[in-house]
Amino acid sequence: MTEIFGVDVEETITSRAELRDIIAPPNTRTADKVIDHIDDLAQKFIAASPFAVLASRRSDGHLDLSPRGDPPGFARVLNKKTLVLPDRAGNRRMDTFENILRDPYVGLFFLIPGHKDTLRISGTAALVRDAKLAAHATERNSVAEILLLIRVERVLSHCPKCMLRSGLWDHDQWPETRDVPTLAEMMVRHSELSMSIQDMQDIIDRDARTRVYSSSEEYFGHVNLDTNR
Repeated sequence: MTEIFGVDVEETITSRAELRDIIAPPNTRTADKVIDHIDDLAQKFIAASPFAVLASRRSDGHLDLSPRGDPPGFARVLNKKTLVLPDRAGNRRMDTFENILRDPYVGLFFLIPGHKDTLRISGTAALVRDAKLAAHATERNSVAEILLLIRVERVLSHCPKCMLRSGLWDHDQWPETRDVPTLAEMMVRHSELSMSIQDMQDIIDRDARTRVYSSSEEYFGHVNLDTNR
């Protein structure tokens, strides 16, 4: 037995050679499915996707995952090697953007509701401000003040097994969520807030009503909605 992270395990795998001694190499059609650009098929997938998860690396080496969502096609293909993503008002932590300023490598995982296949893209990113690019990303009069340009280096489609196993799009397989903690509960506890869970929930509900798309002043943080909190 070996102890890993305080857990006793029978065996650890510590090298590629050990891994491949257990798992056979992928077949050719799987190994060769990675391309270095956005072709017409990948572009159609991206155009239909309203949601992506953006991965970036922190200064301490850990990874951050940031959900991004807008109407389908919010990630706009500029050419075969370049994507642009709008940024929307959030909590102004700017974790992803600060990560990219230190380390530009990013990954994207695109999903389409009800569709079982997924698309993975990775490359390098840059933060930009540009009126022409922002004009294409305006939603409900909300201008994308900062955009993320991504230079695409890897593109690959992914099989639907995870969707089938999880029943992600199958309502009959969805779990009961009555006992799942809310964002308000976790914020009050994890941030050790003095306010009540209900007060925190009221702020979250207000933001859901009024800040899904925001003014430039709200995006930049020049409007403090919490002056009475």
